[in-house]
Amino acid sequence: MKKDILTNPEYLKFVKEIKQRIYKSQYEAMKSVNTELIDLYWNIGKLIIEKQDQFSWGKSIVENLSNDLQQEFVGIKGFSSQNLWLMRKFFKTYSTNEKLQPLVREISWTKNVVVFEKCKDDLQKEFYILMTKKFGWTKDVLINQIENQSYEKYLLNQTNFDKTLPDKYKNQSILAVKDEYNFDFLELTERHSERELEEAIMKNIRSFLIEMGGYFSYVGNQYRIQVDEKDYFIDILLYHRKLKSFVAIELKIGEFKPEYAGKMQFYLAALDNKVKLENENPSIGIIICKAKRKTTVEFALQFVNTPIGVSTYKITDELPKQYKKLLPSKEDISKNIERLFNGIYEKINL
Repeated sequence: MKKDILTNPEYLKFVKEIKQRIYKSQYEAMKSVNTELIDLYWNIGKLIIEKQDQFSWGKSIVENLSNDLQQEFVGIKGFSSQNLWLMRKFFKTYSTNEKLQPLVREISWTKNVVVFEKCKDDLQKEFYILMTKKFGWTKDVLINQIENQSYEKYLLNQTNFDKTLPDKYKNQSILAVKDEYNFDFLELTERHSERELEEAIMKNIRSFLIEMGGYFSYVGNQYRIQVDEKDYFIDILLYHRKLKSFVAIELKIGEFKPEYAGKMQFYLAALDNKVKLENENPSIGIIICKAKRKTTVEFALQFVNTPIGVSTYKITDELPKQYKKLLPSKEDISKNIERLFNGIYEKINL
């Protein structure tokens, strides 16, 4: 009888529901504890600034306060003088920004420190806070994304995903494609062929996948697809586990040309018809060139009905000056962030 119950569909459904409630309760409890901690640190930072202004207290107040708190709360971490200074900076950074004040309570203290220490612009802070919350970035991933200038690269991102992909995974796809990739690890000279570029990537495939971003898996290079008894070869084929999509990569050492979009559209149609499984999503194409012109890319993708992104690659560390000049206005940036994270302020279902 007991065995029958354990295999009963209704019982299994009941157990699953209970587990989901427990996980949800644990998450809410963790979120509540984090909110209380952030509120505590916020108020301590606020009080330090207020008392310094009121009584003209200098820097020594922080050191003295740290000693007194650590003597009172033995074994409780978080009251070092360094952390008290961070609390002061935390309050000062966000005290005049009503939009970001509720958001900082959605991520952990250590991640908050990374954001307000490494990001100077408020829109940049908002971007990384929302990204961390939505995709559950760890501290190390967050640092890596900031150092790789993901914010700047997203603002310049050129894809046609808005009109070619379903809403349910459109935003995740946009974030999966960078506007520019850093191929410093390839140790190539400025003069190299497409064959040399591909061979160098294959020799450094792990670094390549890390640079491409999370969730990518390698499928093959010079991936063969046969159409009408003729062979065609995709430079690199990846698979994005979260999107459940094949990602075709075409490598070009020169400037983007409109005909590249037509060739990629052919590859994606072939992948969807011959390789993609029923439970997988439409394939995505990324054309990686040495250079591109913004308007040319926009016109080339305007009437393309398959999801394609056009990116560039670099073998130097600094974001090119010409790219910095292309950064949109703060108003446009704010609209882009709101569009990307539409619904982000609602509770996330884990």
